[in-house]
Amino acid sequence: MNFSIAKDQLIQGLQSVQNVVSTRTTLPILSNVLIRAEENRLELTATDLDVTITCTVEANVKKAGATTVPVKKLFSIIRELSSPEIDIEVDEKNATSVRSGASFYKIHGLAAEEFPPLQPFKENKKISLPQQKLKSMLKKTSFAISTDESRYVLNGIFISLKDHKMTMVATDGRRLALVDEEMDVPESSQGEFIVPTKAVNELSRLLQDKGDVEVNFNENQAAFALKDEKGSSLLILTKLVEGNYPNYRQVIPNETKERLPLIRDEFLHALKRAEIMTSDKSNSVKLHFTKNNLSITANSPEVGEARESLAVNYKGKEFAIAFNPAYVIEPLNALDTDEVFLEIIDELSPGVLKINGPFLYVVMPMRLT
Repeated sequence: MNFSIAKDQLIQGLQSVQNVVSTRTTLPILSNVLIRAEENRLELTATDLDVTITCTVEANVKKAGATTVPVKKLFSIIRELSSPEIDIEVDEKNATSVRSGASFYKIHGLAAEEFPPLQPFKENKKISLPQQKLKSMLKKTSFAISTDESRYVLNGIFISLKDHKMTMVATDGRRLALVDEEMDVPESSQGEFIVPTKAVNELSRLLQDKGDVEVNFNENQAAFALKDEKGSSLLILTKLVEGNYPNYRQVIPNETKERLPLIRDEFLHALKRAEIMTSDKSNSVKLHFTKNNLSITANSPEVGEARESLAVNYKGKEFAIAFNPAYVIEPLNALDTDEVFLEIIDELSPGVLKINGPFLYVVMPMRLT
């Protein structure tokens, strides 16, 4: 195999795929990137057997072929090269020679045949949507994914495609984030699946503000195909989380007693300041509502106390509720609207955060102290 490639093209390709490679793998081949050169393009693939990423970039291919190379080593070398053009040649023993300007490297790799083959897709259902829309939906939900491995069915984002909309849900049992967008979903492409956390993180990193993404899925796999304006393409293939997602609708309150409009930025920064005065033992922030005023307080014996006041449009009776501040800060950080609405029933019922748009966030209160 022999090809030449622009340094920035190769960097882009390696950056796209290398995150999926685990540093603690017992199989040496999983530390490698599969490089396949043909028809003036280079296909780079990395996998951890659960998530596979393939990136295609332009290259001047003089002799087609394939090999695998330790991806972290190759990336470290390419990143430090000073010349914008790189020549790469691979011999029959899978030794890869890298030439650029006055620099020369030889890296020992493994045969392409040892690389785990991509599982072919069967009976796939598919939809297409703007990358920016998918990226925004992931941002508004992914922070609520559970990290508790004993509840593995919650270790990802639940995606539902039906009733002419795409719905995404993430929950860890203490809070729940939901977003849905109207979409043209053909009857043949309706379904539900759970995308694991690692694939969600890679998608969030790789999705762009322009271009479309095609989503394919079947019973145990999903694929996300991204194309950009420069002609390079990305494919993220992931196993799905097995199991039935819990009935999330039943934790969303049907009623509300008070609906408070809040300036998102003002509320967010007041909570961030109050959070500084919390501790592992006392990690709650109290919201105390009186007429046209919201008092935000944090009090922990080992740290100290904080008190903030915000002017709000509140006409109800005096009322207090406490939350883990991180659980309110994270959704506020993920939103970009100027105004949010906090809906409350009483100090023991979940609070609901909404916007003028397809987003809803439920958070369990903490015991008032």
